[in-house]
Amino acid sequence: MQHVDQDPFISPDLGVLPDDLSEYLNEDYVFADPDALFDSPLLNCEEISTCSDLPMATELLFLDSQQQGQKNKITNNRRKRTRAPQSQRCTDENTPSRPKRQRAAGRSKTKVVEPTVTQGTDTGSERSLAESVGLSPTQQILHIHPSIQFITIPDSPAYQVVQTLRLSPPVIGLPLPNTPATPRFILVPAASPHFQRQMPPFSPMGGAVAPVQMSSSPPGSLSDTASKAMSHPCASPLSPSNEMSTCKESPLPPSPTVLDIPPVVKDYIQHAKAHMTQTCQDMGSDLSLTSHYVNVQLSQREILRSGKNTNKDLDKELVIMGDTDRQKSLLGQSHIFEGSNGDKPRRYIMLLGNAGMGKTTLIRKLCLDWSRDCIPQFDFVFSLDGKALSLTEPTNSLQTLLLNLSSFAPTCMDPDAVYAQILAATKRVLIIFDGFGELRDYEILLQTLEKDLISSLQKDSKAQTYTVRQLYSAILQRVLLPGCTLLLSTRPRGTASQLLRRTDSLLEVCGFTPTDIEIYLSQYFTDPGLRASALDRLKNCSYLHLLCWNPGLCRLVCLVLEQCNGLEVLPRTLTGLCHQVLRLKMEKDRRSTHSQAEAQSEISVQSEEKTQTQISSRSQVTRGNKNTPTKSRAQVRTRSRSQRARGSKKQEKEEDDIDGEEMQSVVGEVDRTEERELLSQLSSLAWDGVKANSSILPTGRTVSAKLKAFGHRTGLFFSYHLRTRQVVSSGEREGGGREDREEMGAGEDGEKGGNKGKTDTENADASDDHILLWANPFLQSYLAGLHLALSRTVTDRAFIQTLPFQSGQKGRRRPQREELELTPRFAVGLLFHNRTELQRLHSYTETAFRDMVAAKQALVRKHLEGLSHGDLNPAQVLEACHYVYEVSSTHGDGGRNSGSTQLVDHLAANLPEVLTFHGVPLKPSDMFPVQNILERGGTKGRRFCLDLEDSGIQISGLRSLAGLNNINTYRACIADVITLWEQLEQSGEEGLLQGMVSKFKIHPLKATQVCHIEHLAKLVNIHTCKKLSDSQSDSILAEGVPAVKELHRLELALGPGKGPLVLSKLWELLPGLHNLQHLDLENSKIGDKGAEKLADALVSLGSLEILNLSQNCIGDQGVTKLATTLRALPKLHCLSLYSNVISDEGAESLADVLPHMASLTNLDVKYNKLTDVGAQSLGASLKNCKKMKTLRMWNQCIPYGVFERLQQHDNRILLQ
Repeated sequence: MQHVDQDPFISPDLGVLPDDLSEYLNEDYVFADPDALFDSPLLNCEEISTCSDLPMATELLFLDSQQQGQKNKITNNRRKRTRAPQSQRCTDENTPSRPKRQRAAGRSKTKVVEPTVTQGTDTGSERSLAESVGLSPTQQILHIHPSIQFITIPDSPAYQVVQTLRLSPPVIGLPLPNTPATPRFILVPAASPHFQRQMPPFSPMGGAVAPVQMSSSPPGSLSDTASKAMSHPCASPLSPSNEMSTCKESPLPPSPTVLDIPPVVKDYIQHAKAHMTQTCQDMGSDLSLTSHYVNVQLSQREILRSGKNTNKDLDKELVIMGDTDRQKSLLGQSHIFEGSNGDKPRRYIMLLGNAGMGKTTLIRKLCLDWSRDCIPQFDFVFSLDGKALSLTEPTNSLQTLLLNLSSFAPTCMDPDAVYAQILAATKRVLIIFDGFGELRDYEILLQTLEKDLISSLQKDSKAQTYTVRQLYSAILQRVLLPGCTLLLSTRPRGTASQLLRRTDSLLEVCGFTPTDIEIYLSQYFTDPGLRASALDRLKNCSYLHLLCWNPGLCRLVCLVLEQCNGLEVLPRTLTGLCHQVLRLKMEKDRRSTHSQAEAQSEISVQSEEKTQTQISSRSQVTRGNKNTPTKSRAQVRTRSRSQRARGSKKQEKEEDDIDGEEMQSVVGEVDRTEERELLSQLSSLAWDGVKANSSILPTGRTVSAKLKAFGHRTGLFFSYHLRTRQVVSSGEREGGGREDREEMGAGEDGEKGGNKGKTDTENADASDDHILLWANPFLQSYLAGLHLALSRTVTDRAFIQTLPFQSGQKGRRRPQREELELTPRFAVGLLFHNRTELQRLHSYTETAFRDMVAAKQALVRKHLEGLSHGDLNPAQVLEACHYVYEVSSTHGDGGRNSGSTQLVDHLAANLPEVLTFHGVPLKPSDMFPVQNILERGGTKGRRFCLDLEDSGIQISGLRSLAGLNNINTYRACIADVITLWEQLEQSGEEGLLQGMVSKFKIHPLKATQVCHIEHLAKLVNIHTCKKLSDSQSDSILAEGVPAVKELHRLELALGPGKGPLVLSKLWELLPGLHNLQHLDLENSKIGDKGAEKLADALVSLGSLEILNLSQNCIGDQGVTKLATTLRALPKLHCLSLYSNVISDEGAESLADVLPHMASLTNLDVKYNKLTDVGAQSLGASLKNCKKMKTLRMWNQCIPYGVFERLQQHDNRILLQ
């Protein structure tokens, strides 16, 4: 529909009027009654015959909200008066006609009636005019002001029409007098001199552009001149399903246009923000976001290949950045939704992070920031949890999903108005998907929907006939709310081909830095003395301090520091940490249960004594009334009785104390037995969840109420409430509002309100809208490992099959969650744990327990010692280091020659000399086990060469590993190494700096990222300048950088897309690589200009032996320039110009220099544009090259007969 500036005579708040104007045209709008409306100079009723050819009015769609109009300032009599219906007033001949207003002669009227009616004609002339166009004398003509235009909307079921809450410019649905119910008329202001671009309306659900009849003027409604004046050259609209328009427009603004939001929707938004402020604060364990949140950084990630060809696991596709580059790519939370370099805002964002990294906490913080108006580009924020997929009933709609099932949604008293605003402004809606543990869950939701379902969703998304899964899929596939912003949180495991095709931003949670850890501890421990003590103890335990990089593990460490005595030894492994946490939770639950039992028994004893006292006092009063004369004698008897009673009570108390101690020991033993049984059931449930890759407790197994209560008391379980209440519809607001509020209160505040006295477990059992989940993934993995290690139901064969490093099909399983990787590590660590501690976790006899543990320890030793360490990939080598560390560093009860020590020595003795972790992401907690094994190997005389390239190791970890005395050489990210050198130079550690410089190697270098060439250029510059910084001269680098001197092979493997981005840097650094022997620039698209630049750089490469310039679009100009330089390379023996665009002219240039290239033995010019002329030139030149071994020059332009003849003359010419 044509968008124009509105006229001042129409109010911007009219909307669509009902059929009866008297109910609508009140004092809040234009006129007080229809009399005033039809008495207006804009509308005059005259006699007309028919309206059958007039356009029909329908409800309009969303229009451009930026077009503002002036307020209507017309004032009239606002009193309501009794009047006849409009049709009666317009057709009653007895009613005296109103005097006509003066209007300019000759002015054309609307095209509804072609003849022009002007002021000054009498009634007779009007009738004759009406009769001339076929109008009966009894029907009246409606005079329309020229500033009002009629637009036809066809009545077709193929068009979907959605009514919005507020329209700009205003639209009036006006039924004319004495006309049938349809068609109706749509009155909109005419065009103003200034206007904005034309925007045909579209459906906010389906994204379908409105039919052309709605975006163009119908025949007869406007003149051609007016139509051309009002049309805009850009007629292609922006559909919500396709953000890019065919016409070139200016970039989108960083935040969508703020619409005129109705007051009722504004109230809901404010209510939602207030509700979100309260509900998002909780971090668990009495921690709040306001007081305990640490602002973690986010890193912008990239993938190696394009999304269309990505079929590998996402964690293998992600580009692993060095620590220096990672620091440069960090984003603040306020920049999550902003585009880079002024681009359009990000609309499909994936938030990555392993278990415990704080994805959910970050999402809560974003919601809290929105509630505090820190994210102003969104009017609505909805958080959808993956756990709601367990609701399989088709009873939901998009409206109920957003306003009812979203995590932090409050009560909505006018859902229709709010939903209409959401549809009208989808670009101001943020939808967050959380609770999805696997990428596979998203991939399933992104499978193509059925066409019937898509049509149904687009036609009526308010119908409550869809499942949660269908609605989730429709949102993720942009079928519903196509213009909204999506934020998806998940772990970076598994294939993500569908997601990567849609995602425009990959963000990863970086975890805690050492400074963040100190901030977290200072907020966790409010007591200054306890805070300082905890921080000192943590720094003295290096492995625990490294584990705190993970925020989830940092909280567990703080729990141990808080509840452990200052003299108690802190755990040194992940197994020990989780064991200690579980023990503390169980002890706390035991104390709480006993205190509650004692308090209850004390209350019952006091009530019993009070009852006996009351009975005694009543009996005394009764006897006193009967025996008043013998009062003194009765008092004496009473005193003697009371003395005897006190004596007997004292004796009874002593006996009760003795019995109480015996009973307490018996009860304690019973409690421990019951606790072990519950722990056994918990460990079995945990293992079932780990096998199913799920944190939700299996629904197929019956969980007893006692087990649920134990899990909730210890904090191992928590119940997730699926909010299945129904929102209040507009029609039920008056009668059903209170009922809905009560239901909401029971759903959200049931524990605090209507369900006082009930526990979480009781509430969960009382309703079916709760699901039970494990609260902590690490404790779930620990309990699952406990099941593997100590359960009678796990056979030795089944136990061995759970261990890593399996060969055959077992070793090629699909990627699993971290829980499944940690579980066997926990199981192995528990087998070598302190047996006294383990006795609390089982119910076996001592002999049976000892035999079972010894048998499984022997299985583990046999499995680990039987590994062929040379055949292990880098990830398996890292896992082996973790296993051996868990075995050796737990609270073992063996001596120096125990089985755990033997495992460490065996691994250190059998690791390959070149130890590579290339391509394996190394976390801070990975450094300590590797360092432990390398140090043990050093005591045995082992020396290693470390490859840490593309591992993402932090600079502190790089220093710890590369600084070991038994490390001969190391490879790592060049930028990180330079940063480490600069730190050592600033701290004055010259000895360590000299060792770091001399041990660093980069040969051979394969550049797979743009940053690799940039880093190499910086290193070559240091080598050339012979110093790290401009302000200092370094004697250590007086001879340059040894790694640059020893670089003999450089391969550019960026491909044709990214290769040209680094060519300028490459031409600058090549002259500094004097000892380079092999240069591979295949498929880098250097072209003729690049070949000329390369020719200038090759002058300095006197040691070059192999040059590969295949598939580089080099033509005759480039090869001619190269030829003059190649003859000056004395050691070049292999040259490849395969698949370029060299023709006969370039072939002749090569033929001229071939005899002068004395060392050249292999030349490849296949698949160029040589003809028989160029081939014969090269063949003739080959006769003068005695050292040449092969010449490959076949292509389709050379006749086969010519090529065969050349081969006959010289067999060094090869076809392939």
